[in-house]
Amino acid sequence: MSSGIQIKTKSSTQKSKTCSAESQPKPSAKLNPKTIDPFRAYSQPSSAFAATYARGGIPCRLVHGSVKHKLQWECPPETVPFDPLLLTLAEGLRETKHPYTFVSKEGFKQLLLVEGAAEKVIPLLPRLVPVLKAALAHADDEVFGRGLDALVQLSAVVGPSLNDYLKLLLTNLLKRLMDKKYREEVTVALQKLEHCGGRATVAIIKSKIPTYCSIYS
Repeated sequence: MSSGIQIKTKSSTQKSKTCSAESQPKPSAKLNPKTIDPFRAYSQPSSAFAATYARGGIPCRLVHGSVKHKLQWECPPETVPFDPLLLTLAEGLRETKHPYTFVSKEGFKQLLLVEGAAEKVIPLLPRLVPVLKAALAHADDEVFGRGLDALVQLSAVVGPSLNDYLKLLLTNLLKRLMDKKYREEVTVALQKLEHCGGRATVAIIKSKIPTYCSIYS
């Protein structure tokens, strides 16, 4: 799977262990300028996500590339407990500082790409959806964009299971839909939600956004 995931080489004993979301960074990481957290040494964490990242509670780090950035995982993402890591990454979508913005967005995306993600994510929906709602309600345009991308990615994984929670998110989408700057972006997202959620999704969307035109029309 070409998701841009990088994994450190481990011994056979280490590979047999399930990675904990509280994994501590290796001492060697302190000597590697590519994995140094620029905020750790110079400032106090400004949020819960930043604090979790600083203490090594998120088992991946930003690696600066010559062309683009990548995430380097301390262990295969499929071995990481989704609870609480996926929720923590979703919280991080509201961050506005680098590297937290990249780590939260890319980490969330890559966790959803692992095999068997759906069965791990669906039980978390009651707690995950309110976190995404907060990102969609954020005044910062980039935060809203990350929240919208995450919602579409989530829908592609859980499908119709998201329908029970969709009404909680539509009010925020409607507000952006009324702004010409976001109309096309939000419309495309709604169409993708409908595509993944099935025909039942149309009635749910129309209950909050009566002007929505179904992809099946």
